[in-house]
Formats: sequence, structure tokens, C-alpha cells
Amino acid sequence: MSYHESVLSKESIDGLDIKPDGIYVDVTFGGGGHSKEILKKLETGRLVAFDQDEDVLKNALKDERFTLVNANFRFLKNFLMYYKALPVDGIIADLGISSHQIDDPDRGFSTRFDSELDLRMDRKGKLDAKDILNDYSSEEISALFFKYGEMQNAKKIANAIVQYRKDKKIHTVPDLKNAIGKYAEKGKENKFYAKVFQALRIEINNEMDSLKDMLLQSKEVLNPGGKLVVISYHSLEDRLVKNFMKAGNFEGIVEKDFYGNEITPFKMITRKPIVPGQDELNRNKRSRSAKLRIAIKN
Repeated sequence: MSYHESVLSKESIDGLDIKPDGIYVDVTFGGGGHSKEILKKLETGRLVAFDQDEDVLKNALKDERFTLVNANFRFLKNFLMYYKALPVDGIIADLGISSHQIDDPDRGFSTRFDSELDLRMDRKGKLDAKDILNDYSSEEISALFFKYGEMQNAKKIANAIVQYRKDKKIHTVPDLKNAIGKYAEKGKENKFYAKVFQALRIEINNEMDSLKDMLLQSKEVLNPGGKLVVISYHSLEDRLVKNFMKAGNFEGIVEKDFYGNEITPFKMITRKPIVPGQDELNRNKRSRSAKLRIAIKN
């Protein structure tokens, strides 16, 4: 099964500053790249990993120090309590979708295949891309393309989808391209469809709310001195992560006490995000939009 090379692997693992007897959490297990590196540095410690995609169960690591939870990371605290793995010394999140998901035509994550539109990370989920494109109103589609795809012509694209589906349901990637292809700027078609698919994927998988839930719980489950390490791939995610690490909330507003001292649950280790170097960009083109941020729990 093809999974992407872990992006910013050395930088993110170094950021965790792993203690041999510590408890760590990889909330986005995928192909297990980060988890394998963490286990190399553990002796008597433990690693708990999360992934809602049942395909990853085939990648589970055979190690008595390792536990794989097949669930969304928004349930972080509950499962850590269940497995008696609290508090933890570090959390790593690699928010990108895996190469396996992109390269599997049945998953509908890529515009490269003439496949059915799906985009569910958890295939037990009820809502998929076809439901949105055929059942959402023009206003609802426009809102999600504007909010999650940051598309300025969201209203025109939404209207085109609603007009197209009057004659033919939108079930496949070619159907969607036929409906909205005229709005893709020549030479920038891939970027256009990437924004469309990003918006659909975020809506289907409730990604922003799940990320918020996980980040808020990280405040509760991390030991003082514990590290929060997050790799994001688009500005919506990165903004949430940056604001949360800076202020402990998603608006980025730092509270102050009576004397004017800042009250924040984290100290940012990375004022500016760490990005892949040229060697990594050459090896792995999917790393090009990655941004790594690291914070330490106060």
C-alpha cells in the first residue's frame, strides 16, 4: 500500500524532543512514518496513534509499546483515558492526506482518475462528495467553496453545478469537470481543482472542527513541558494552529493578567513555520505547501 514519505520527518521528530520513557501520540498515523521514528527513540515509553481510515490498520506496527486507535483524533482525550495513557509528553499531527488516499481511484480524492466522487477519510461516514454536489443548495455550495476553498468566484461555480445537475447527476470526476471546467484558468487547472477538492474534503470530513477539538484537548492531555508538533498544508489549518499556539484560542488574542503579563498555555518554539528545504521538495513534490509549527506546554 503506497503511503507518502513523511514530510519534514527529521524536523518534526526533533521538535518532539523524545524522552526514552515518555508517552507520545501520533494523531495522524497514515503509513506510520512518524510513528516508526518515534519508536526508535523510545525505550520503556509508549506510543498511541490515531487514524480514522480503516485502510491504515494494515500498517499497524507490531510492537508492545504501540497502540493504534481507528478513530478520529477529535476523540483524543477519551481514548487516552481508556488506554491509561495520560498525561502525554508529546503530540504530533501531520494534517496532509496520504498518497494512498490520493492514489487509490476508489477513494475519489484525485482529479487524475475518472472515478466516483467520494472524499471520505472514514468510509463509514454518511456524507460524501456526491451528496454535496447533488443535494446542497447553490448558497450552501457557494459558502463552502468561499470558506474552505478561498475561491473568489464561488457563487458562479455553485450556480454552474446546480444548473448542470438539472439534466445530469454529478457522480464522477468527469461530471464535475464538465460542470465547472470553464472556470478553470488555462494552465492553472490543477490549482483550481485542488481548491474545489479541498473545500469538499473539509466539509465532508468536518476537518476544521475536528482540528479545533484536538488542539483544545492537547492543552488538557499534555504534561507541562510537553511538545505540540503540527504540520499543516493550507492557510486555513495553519492559521488555526498558529493562533492556538500563540494564544490558546483560535482568534489569536492573547489574554493578560492584572499586571499585563501574557497568559498563554503554550510557548511557541517556532515563531515562523519550518518549511521543506530544496532537497525534500525535489524528492517529494507533495511537501511543497507544508508548514511545521512547534510549541511547548507551559
